[in-house]
Amino acid sequence: MNPNEENSNDLNEEQSLQVIRQMIEVSQKKLKSDGILFIVWGWIAVFNYFALNYLVGIYNPGYTLMQVVRLLRIVLPFAGLFYTTYYMYQSRKKVKTYISTSLRYVWFGLLVSMVLINLIQFNVLHSISFELQHPIFMVLIAFAIVITGGILRYNVVIFGGIFFAAMAYVASLYPLDKQLMIEALGWLIAFVIPGHIMYSQRQK
Repeated sequence: MNPNEENSNDLNEEQSLQVIRQMIEVSQKKLKSDGILFIVWGWIAVFNYFALNYLVGIYNPGYTLMQVVRLLRIVLPFAGLFYTTYYMYQSRKKVKTYISTSLRYVWFGLLVSMVLINLIQFNVLHSISFELQHPIFMVLIAFAIVITGGILRYNVVIFGGIFFAAMAYVASLYPLDKQLMIEALGWLIAFVIPGHIMYSQRQK
């Protein structure tokens, strides 16, 4: 083999690794800005599962307050979806990488998987078992979080995903009302706290 050709191949491999590192760095910076989405969806989920479901189940509010609760259960997710769409539209002209695009498919695949699980569960059981649904959904979410953190080499996100997976197992040991409280804690630790950490580092 020609020594010059071998050196050229080595150089190309080094350049490829450098490109990969640069892609990861750019994606990490993008993720830090996207931490706002972790914050938004994290707080929506925490408030929904803890206040609008767990506490409501304990204290049984009156008719008027219950109407407000039902309205918030609908409005908050749609508000989060609206903000997410707006945020993605505003950032569409910013730099994009293959990694950041791939991660979007990971989370889109998560949503599709959650829908399919409900359909399959209904086909088999002819009903939706929410005590089964919540832990399974938490496992899927934890999987997506760990993949995101692993690809980007971001330990805060990885640890959040691992904690969320652990909470999924713990939730499976309890009835639905306790699952809601446990899931709220999972969202707080795996989304809200990492989101605030990432977003605070966005200029670094």
